[in-house]
Amino acid sequence: MMPPEAPKDGSASRRDDPPAASSCSGNPSLQILKTRNEFLAAARARKRGVGSMMVQARKRGAGEPFDSQAIRVGFTCSKKVGNAVARNRAKRRMRAVARAVLPAKGRAGWDYVLIGRPEATAARDFEDLKRDLIYALKKLHEPEK
Repeated sequence: MMPPEAPKDGSASRRDDPPAASSCSGNPSLQILKTRNEFLAAARARKRGVGSMMVQARKRGAGEPFDSQAIRVGFTCSKKVGNAVARNRAKRRMRAVARAVLPAKGRAGWDYVLIGRPEATAARDFEDLKRDLIYALKKLHEPEK
């Protein structure tokens, strides 16, 4: 198999582009949760359901080998959301919302998992998605009673 040729117009290929939420201008940067253990650790922590998604949040411990100033985020949708096309659309929308909201409202040293909801995540207005995530973060960061 031959490697793909570089575009003739001098632009970078899509393969050279960074992942959608790998970084964001400003500090702290967003990093992606990649392993099952990272998702499971977030699932054991605090969670908050809002109209368009479920948000899980976990403050990382001091001994963990990750950048203590980074905000890490993961995205998932079950088959209840729909077929692969519907799940991917919901995850794209959650990635866009995370890039817009987490650098300002998320906390450094925390992991977040956004879980799509059937029919709600893909159909909800983008501004409502942002408001949902902001509300969930506010509730998740309140001190436990």
